[in-house]
Amino acid sequence: MATQTAAETAMAELLIEALNLEDIEANEIDPQEVLFGEGLGLDSIDALEIALAISQEHGVEMKAEDETTKEAFATLASLTKFVEENS
Repeated sequence: MATQTAAETAMAELLIEALNLEDIEANEIDPQEVLFGEGLGLDSIDALEIALAISQEHGVEMKAEDETTKEAFATLASLTKFVEENS
């Protein structure tokens, strides 16, 4: 597993809090692991919850129809990078 940066750990903690993931620790999420489908198994409802939490926490708007948003949701690392670049 790849080591998380401090920003990725903070993002993982935000995901866990937003989605009420009680059986996983922030440091257990591999920054390169796919978040949706076979990875963490998140779904479109989870994406909405994550986008809302990111908006509230970082003031970053994530539009579902935007291709960069879809790319951002690929992994913890890409989501963290997207928020850093847009906040």
